[in-house]
Amino acid sequence: MSKDAKNAKRPPNAKGTTNAKQAPSGKHTPPRVQNPARTIARIFRYMRYETITVILALILIGIASYTGVVSMGLINPILNTLIKDKSLANLAYWLGIMAAVALISAFTNYVASRLLVRSSVKTTNRLRNDLFRHVQFLPMSYIDSRRQGDLMSLFTNDIDNIEQSLGDILSDVVRSLITFVSTLVMMFILSPILTLITIGMALAVFALVTLVASRSARAFRARQADLAHLNGFVEEMISGQKVVQVFNHEEQAEADFSESNDKLFNSSTRANALSMLMHPLVGNLSFVQFAVIAMVGSSMVISGVGGLDVGILAAMLQYTRSFSRPIVNIAGQFNVLVGALAGAERIFAAMDEPLEIDEGNITVTTDDDGQKYWTNSESSVPIRGDLVFENVNFSYEPGKLVINDISLYARPGQRIALVGSTGAGKTTLANLINRFYEIDSGRILIDGIDIREIKKRDLRSQLGMVLQDIHLFDGTIMENIRYGRLDATDEEVVAAAKAANAHYFIMQMPDGYNTVLSEDADNLSIGQRQLLSIARVAVSNPVVMILDEATSSVDTITERQISHGMDRLMEGRTVLAIAHRLSTVYNSNAILIIEGGVVIERGDHDDLMAKKGRYYELNTGLARLT
Repeated sequence: MSKDAKNAKRPPNAKGTTNAKQAPSGKHTPPRVQNPARTIARIFRYMRYETITVILALILIGIASYTGVVSMGLINPILNTLIKDKSLANLAYWLGIMAAVALISAFTNYVASRLLVRSSVKTTNRLRNDLFRHVQFLPMSYIDSRRQGDLMSLFTNDIDNIEQSLGDILSDVVRSLITFVSTLVMMFILSPILTLITIGMALAVFALVTLVASRSARAFRARQADLAHLNGFVEEMISGQKVVQVFNHEEQAEADFSESNDKLFNSSTRANALSMLMHPLVGNLSFVQFAVIAMVGSSMVISGVGGLDVGILAAMLQYTRSFSRPIVNIAGQFNVLVGALAGAERIFAAMDEPLEIDEGNITVTTDDDGQKYWTNSESSVPIRGDLVFENVNFSYEPGKLVINDISLYARPGQRIALVGSTGAGKTTLANLINRFYEIDSGRILIDGIDIREIKKRDLRSQLGMVLQDIHLFDGTIMENIRYGRLDATDEEVVAAAKAANAHYFIMQMPDGYNTVLSEDADNLSIGQRQLLSIARVAVSNPVVMILDEATSSVDTITERQISHGMDRLMEGRTVLAIAHRLSTVYNSNAILIIEGGVVIERGDHDDLMAKKGRYYELNTGLARLT
């Protein structure tokens, strides 16, 4: 993409416009859960397809938790049998019951975990699909105003946190709540006095846990924000590694990375320190609680208060040790839950972004002779490629016009060149034709029809773009060319490659059209990649072609190869060529000089040279494009 494209596509104050060198120094606001109830409700709406599975899993968790509590209570009859009855038969009986209860608890726990993991994976899979589907149709302004790393984080870190929460935390919370309630009931049945003492001490423990958990939650939010920022920085640096090395910025990039990494280290250290404080804090207090209950209970057994015996005291001590454990488990999962909810809010915020405006009702139809038409219920207009801008104004930010009252036309089959300095608005015009952005005022017509009346999918099917920055996908050469029209046959793909002057070099590849391209097609030269992108446009057979500085990154020899391919492709099509090299525009039917979003000159090469204006100055070296 040209510098003009990069400058024009991003509003100056948009998120993600910070350059790599400056990125680490910004302050990152930790994610906060603004509306947890609404977020949880939306997550559970995604789980409605797994309702039966989740309910079954929760029932099994309830059985497992309850039988686990019952198994601890069985210490009472077992000890009393040993001390009072001294009957091996009764002892074997109670031990058998304990073993059976433990087996039931273990089995139901296992099945419930498997069911919840399955439902959580299916739920997040559905959520990930919906998120991707929504992002595909978001306005280009949304994509341009955000860092790629932040968008990637939605599909990776945030989705993974939700999956972990649904699979593990949900079961842990339900298990802990049922265990807590069951334990409390059993304790009241055995000894109300010792239970009240336990509750009093547990409230003190809970107050400390709440204090630590609140601070830990803030620390984990800060850690998650720093992690997301570091991921975005790394993604940006890796994708731009060549630029970093060309300008010898390795040391600066390393320093910036170290700054972000140190910030993550500090926030992670604090978060983990507070998190790890939870268990020793509660563990030590539970020992104190155990000792108090043991002393008070022993005194009650000796004095005969409350009908306590050794068996009941042993069972109470077991319950005392496990009474605080569910609270600790829930508190321990709190940080992960906060992170998952924060991630879910970001995901739903992206999914709540309005989609591209598309109110058109005109579609593309084809008759038996292959002639294409713009068609709606009222009329049918032949597609010819007659392109007109009428008093078009456009701004990325209110009050800052990028395109200022531009009017221009391109008749069917004409080649129109747009020439101007970086930031003049050339690429913005191309983006407006594709309706990547919506104009503020005026009209853009194709074959006499306002493009806003045409469905975007149909409009873009008749527009072909060849960009300076070529993006090829993982896959074979054949698949990359066919990306222009997915239903194209192999023969049509080969014909498109020949038309684009790409067939010869493709046949020199190890596997020809079945050669698998490496990431970013690094096993091809820039010129070869550009020829493939031209072939991709050729197979789509557009009526209007937009060339956005398609040859500005290649040498003159490669430029001639590409030009030959484009010359054949441009025959009979309306062409808008955005150019920085004046040598590429001489043969255009009309050349438009654009500065500051305004057309200042129009004419063919000879006309403009005769006027001795801006174009003349550029050609004679009296002025330069910046």
